[in-house]
Amino acid sequence: MNRSAFSLDRVLNTAAAWALGIVWILPLAYAVWTAFHPAAYEAHFVLTAPLTLENFVKAWQSAPFARYFLNTFILVTLILACQFFLGTLAAYAFARFKFPGRSIFFTLVLLQLLVMPDILIVENYKTMRMLDLVDTIPAIALPYIASGFGIFLLRQTFMTVPKELDEAARVEGASFMGILWKVYIPLAKPTYLAYGLVSVSHHWNNFLWPLIVTNSVDTRPVTVGLSIFSAIDSGIEWSVINAATLMTSGPLLIAFLLFQRQFVQSFMRAGIK
Repeated sequence: MNRSAFSLDRVLNTAAAWALGIVWILPLAYAVWTAFHPAAYEAHFVLTAPLTLENFVKAWQSAPFARYFLNTFILVTLILACQFFLGTLAAYAFARFKFPGRSIFFTLVLLQLLVMPDILIVENYKTMRMLDLVDTIPAIALPYIASGFGIFLLRQTFMTVPKELDEAARVEGASFMGILWKVYIPLAKPTYLAYGLVSVSHHWNNFLWPLIVTNSVDTRPVTVGLSIFSAIDSGIEWSVINAATLMTSGPLLIAFLLFQRQFVQSFMRAGIK
């Protein structure tokens, strides 16, 4: 009885997993089909349908995607560099220095994880307007340069570093910054890799805040550019729109496929299940 119940439960779980997988893959499969086939085959699924790259050419020529990609690259690089710099210094201070109010300040950092960024959009926009930064790439980046999650992740990693290494480095005459650079940062490389992949992925796909704070081609990232491109009421075929969608999401997909093993191993080493 128990064995039959276990078998039934396993069959149901497997069937549910396959059903969810099919539901998830169908939109992607349709996007790939329409992107690589002529517009006449958008709803006509024939295995012998001719393949073409014309949809990608049309999409690239119909919108300034080269500028969108450049803006996005500058944006995610700027955010990641600032997060690494600020997060490293803050995590090092919380992990190794004792100062009044350390627990309170660290609690405030953790509270940032409970605040949804969308709640602060109005206040952030007022701040950017006051600083005269509206419609600039720094305006998109500024609300994200200090990450509570990054500080927490690095702090937990730094706390696992044996204090004997600190003492050995001090005997050798290393300063606090020298110890950070030569001891802590090299030992935390898996954590930096894991967090870097998450940060780049998140801010590459970020849409709402860039949509609000940008107004021109010179500052729009790919997500906003794609939304404007697909909203144009000029008879653009779904095949072209899906080609543009694959084109903008392709770098992240390729990066994940290339670094999938390192991504999983980095999170496991960082202590995140």
